[in-house]
Amino acid sequence: MKKIMLTAEGLAKMEEELRYLKGVRRQEVAEKIKIARSYGDLSENSEYDEAKNEQAVLEAQIRDIEATLKNYELIDESDENVDHVRLGAKVKVEMLSTGSTREFTMVGVNDVNPSEGKISDESPIGKALSGHAIGDVVEAEAPNGSIAMKVLEISKA
Repeated sequence: MKKIMLTAEGLAKMEEELRYLKGVRRQEVAEKIKIARSYGDLSENSEYDEAKNEQAVLEAQIRDIEATLKNYELIDESDENVDHVRLGAKVKVEMLSTGSTREFTMVGVNDVNPSEGKISDESPIGKALSGHAIGDVVEAEAPNGSIAMKVLEISKA
């Protein structure tokens, strides 16, 4: 099974989310079920059905996070090597079609946040950039066509 790559920040967020789901959310859903059950006949009780569905979704989320936490590897953010684009690196690229520049931070799939420029090493752009050095021109296949980029800078995230 492939290890799931996480930053220390991403790991902390997952652990906090798991604590919240297991504590607060489980209690909230259990209370909804208890209230819905008090309405009587469960065979025609839409509130009960909805609460049970919510419970199933919650338990699936908890299982997913627990599975990730059993199979993760921390990204070594202390590595000073910034010769090539890799997990944990920040990379500045020039979009060759427009001449504009963008900055991306390479993270594992669970740390992705496009609005912050955090992209997965498994995304089309992340895959294209991985392993490349300053000055390299790379092409990524995206849903809206091919994107050509030139690596301008690589730094520690």
